[in-house]
Amino acid sequence: MELQSVLEQKVKEAVKSIFSADLAAVEFQPTRKDFEGDITVVVFPMLRVVKGNPIQIGTEIGEYLVENVSEVSKFNVVKGFLNLVIADSYYLDFFNLVAKDTGYGYAKAGSKDAVMVEYSSPNTNKPLHLGHIRNNLLGYSVAEILKAAGHKVYKTQIINDRGIHICKSMLAWQKFGEGETPESSGLKGDHLVGKYYVAFDKAYKAEIQELISDGKDKEAAEKEAPILIEAQEMLRKWEAGDKEVVSLWKRMNGWVYEGFDTTYKNMGVDFDKLYYESDTYLLGRDVVKDGLEKGVFFKKADGSVWIDLTDEGLDEKIVLRSDGTAVYMTQDIGTAIQRVTDFPDINGMVYTVGNEQDYHFKVLFLILKKLGYSWAEKLYHLSYGMVDLPSGKMKSREGTVVDADDLMESMASTAAAISEDLGKLEGYSNEEKQELYKTIGLGALKYYILKVDPKKRILFNPEESVDFQGNTGPFIQYTYARIQSILRKANKTSPPEHFDKLSTGSIETSLALHEKEKELLKQLQLYPETIQLAAENYSPALVANYTYDLVKEFNSFYQQVSILGEVDENKKALRVALSRKVGEVIQSSFRLLGVTVPERM
Repeated sequence: MELQSVLEQKVKEAVKSIFSADLAAVEFQPTRKDFEGDITVVVFPMLRVVKGNPIQIGTEIGEYLVENVSEVSKFNVVKGFLNLVIADSYYLDFFNLVAKDTGYGYAKAGSKDAVMVEYSSPNTNKPLHLGHIRNNLLGYSVAEILKAAGHKVYKTQIINDRGIHICKSMLAWQKFGEGETPESSGLKGDHLVGKYYVAFDKAYKAEIQELISDGKDKEAAEKEAPILIEAQEMLRKWEAGDKEVVSLWKRMNGWVYEGFDTTYKNMGVDFDKLYYESDTYLLGRDVVKDGLEKGVFFKKADGSVWIDLTDEGLDEKIVLRSDGTAVYMTQDIGTAIQRVTDFPDINGMVYTVGNEQDYHFKVLFLILKKLGYSWAEKLYHLSYGMVDLPSGKMKSREGTVVDADDLMESMASTAAAISEDLGKLEGYSNEEKQELYKTIGLGALKYYILKVDPKKRILFNPEESVDFQGNTGPFIQYTYARIQSILRKANKTSPPEHFDKLSTGSIETSLALHEKEKELLKQLQLYPETIQLAAENYSPALVANYTYDLVKEFNSFYQQVSILGEVDENKKALRVALSRKVGEVIQSSFRLLGVTVPERM
């Protein structure tokens, strides 16, 4: 039984025994730093059933607990707060239990329902950008946290590989590309295709201006620009299965997929299953037609198909155009159903999509419920805020996006510049330095983004993120490297029997703990609970900020307590073993964030 559960039971016993009253619940909180104690019982709520002075009530309960609970060594009462001091042996017993547990904090694999997590889901007309970075990092980390919490997890994405935006890049390549390929240009495939998406927009705007100069109003010019009409015709041909158009579509999408794969690899994210809009929209269309017959949807005079959600506080939503072509909603209906068909064990899906799509997902989930799918109750939209740079918003049509590849490369350069200035890399070969710069730069980027609550908008400052002080990835990575240095030295200086003690966690429970050792052990105890809370809230920020708090606690311990210089071998064994465990938890928690920790810095 957990200590808090034991204490709750015993506090209720005390109140019953001393005051002949029954408590429904006991309120606990961590003891404030300026008072002695580890766990505080709040006495004030008890006054509803126990009449008297809260200080006297707290004192009598404290005396009962010291006498009847071996883990409580002493207490003090401040106003209506009963501060309990937990025995050192309790924390040492805990540490001996977890010291040799390499999977500490993680629940038993597969002990909870299977969940599918969707993230990335790009269009195939342009490379991934800064917004995709937040999406990928969030989705990947949530998937890893859900796994650590005991869920079986499938990672997936839906690739938006059809539509007018794809045809715009294809048409521009036909018109202006002169047969250019990734091989001939030296560009990544997704960058090459994105280049022609920007080229289309430039040509389109020029044609609009020309039509306006000829007397057309702006709205008519935007609809009648010849290049847009050509793109619309190309889309019709694609939907009709025109061999030439489909062949070009496959070729250019192939370039993009190769480019995406490189970006995903560099970013450190992966997927178990890929879905393509060009496949799933057909299933969605069939489901809509079936739902029309069952009365879930209705048809308007022009032949378009809609659903009326006004009774649910929403509005009418189109699900099929009048010409029978699909909209995004149609494709998402088909994709959800296909996923459950492919993975019948899943009992929940998480959609990692920006908050501009909040309404879309409310509608999607409601439609799936109305279609009679019971699993629709377990769908969750992981809605997140946008990412801005100090330079402002991004626009992909105008080619002003912050490219994901470029940003990751620039983060490594920023890490290099700061590391060189600090002089932290003496004795490294050039190859080792380059690898470390990538590790630090990418770790800085990931941590800076993931430490923020997903719902909040982020202003991303690259230089601030690579600071070696404060709540940053490099600060935590540096602490991990410091711990590994301590362990290497301990390995060289300790006698074999002493090192065995470090390896197995067989620490003497009669030791008196230093205040900083105790605080560090208390922080380590919170790790399993943090993972579960992060999984329940789909929030990597909880793991990130827990890790920062752990690192702050370790650095305070490191500055105030001698580790390798301790003459008492048992105390030294504890401190080295404790350092090792902190390092393991940093590595473990950063793994959930997709961040690598270097052995030395």
